Amino acid sequence: MLKNKLNQRQLKALEFIQENKKVSNSDIRSFLNNQGIQVSRVTVVRDINTLLENGLIKKHGKGRSVWYEEKQKRKALQYIDIDKYFQKGPDQRKLEFKRFNFNVFKRLDKVFCKKEIKKLINLNNQYRKQFKKLSSIVLKKEFERLTIDLSWKSSQIEGNTYSLIDTEALIKENKKAPGHTKEEAIMILNHKKVLDYMLDNKDYFKKLSLKKIREIHKILVKDLGIKSKLREHQVGITGTRYRPLDNKFQIKKAIEECIELVNNKNNPLEKSFIISLLISYIQPFEDGNKRTSRMLTNALLLAYNFCPLSFRSVDTREYKKALIIFYEQNNFRFFKKLFKNQFKFAINNYFL
Repeated sequence: MLKNKLNQRQLKALEFIQENKKVSNSDIRSFLNNQGIQVSRVTVVRDINTLLENGLIKKHGKGRSVWYEEKQKRKALQYIDIDKYFQKGPDQRKLEFKRFNFNVFKRLDKVFCKKEIKKLINLNNQYRKQFKKLSSIVLKKEFERLTIDLSWKSSQIEGNTYSLIDTEALIKENKKAPGHTKEEAIMILNHKKVLDYMLDNKDYFKKLSLKKIREIHKILVKDLGIKSKLREHQVGITGTRYRPLDNKFQIKKAIEECIELVNNKNNPLEKSFIISLLISYIQPFEDGNKRTSRMLTNALLLAYNFCPLSFRSVDTREYKKALIIFYEQNNFRFFKKLFKNQFKFAINNYFL
């Protein structure tokens, strides 16, 4: 997460550093001047300091021999200006990957650095302490609250128009909101059924399998006219030219590699993060993939006594942008920021 939002001049300087090696102050100033941006040496130094403070570049050497390079060498984590990226429509954007990339599994090695893991585990220890202090009555109420928030937000991401208040009435009183379709109510109640199932079978989800993933999907899409089997045809995704696999044998291979990767990870946060991204990326089912990914994220967190996510505060547009960036560039920097923010939000808002 950036400490300071970058201005357009600083973004151009960063792009120049990303594309070149051993960049000096004068190199940056010359580049900006050639771009029609007249800047003084003092301004360039100030911009460089902003990039250093945000952890985007590294400084090498001393005195007149100082030079800079991008700090993040991994393409999967390099900084992308999201606003600029989405100024172009899906047909104008330059995609690194138009089709499914089987090397994506290698890109998701070491999702979090040691410092990030330590920070997140400390937060979770806070959650565990809070959790132990609560009575069974309070715990039941907190899980009910989280269920309402999660069912509402996850459904909203999929275009459901129920409000949070209407979702509460539906879950607590089975009271359907007027002016909404029957399918919207079913979608929300299916989320509740899945969460109830996961809470009753926490240990069951410590190790994933295709059978378990299909079980979650089946409950989520029940009575919505969606088949609960692996997809056998091509699907398109709104807002992107990326096309997932269209061969059922390759889809099965991809989901099996995904399961193996998740099961081999030791850290529950990495497990839940990876499943959250890859189910959406693989699109193993004809519909309901993102819903399945969010619920599986929580199945893994709950299985290992980590705080579940409600996604309540996530901006739907930002969530979709983060996924599209991953589809098109296999870059998960933006989605990781979103995931960490939702984890912090959950710990600061539930089971207190």
